[in-house]
Amino acid sequence: MHYKLGVVESRFADIVWSRAPLSASELVKLCAGELNWKRTTTYTVLKKLGEYGLFRLEKGVVTALVSREDYYASQSERFVAETFNGSLPAFIAAFTRKKALSQQEVDEIRRMIDAYPGEDRQKGGKS
Repeated sequence: MHYKLGVVESRFADIVWSRAPLSASELVKLCAGELNWKRTTTYTVLKKLGEYGLFRLEKGVVTALVSREDYYASQSERFVAETFNGSLPAFIAAFTRKKALSQQEVDEIRRMIDAYPGEDRQKGGKS
C-alpha cells in the first residue's frame, strides 16, 4: 500500500474500519455527524480511497479491502525502508535516543522476537 492517508482521510478510514461492512447511507450519516461532511464529500473520499484499494462500495454496502492493521503495517514497513534503509535496529536506535522504553515495552518486544519464527524455523532448522 503506497498511499498515505491524510489526517481527515484517516478519521474517515477509522469510521469505515470500525464499522465495516456498513451501508453507504449509514456512512453518510456518520460522516455528517463526526466530520460535518455533506453526502457528496463522503462519496468523493470513498471513491478516492476505493481507487487506492482500501475500500469498496458495491450494491450500497461499504467494505474494507485492507484492514486497519494491514494498512498501518504497510505504512510502517515503508517508513522504515525509506528512512532507515530498511533497518529495524536503526529505527529502534533512533526512536529510543529521545524516548526511553518502559520495562513493559521491552518485555513486549522480547515476546514478539521470541514468537517470531525466523528464517531457520521457517526452513525447518533450529534457531
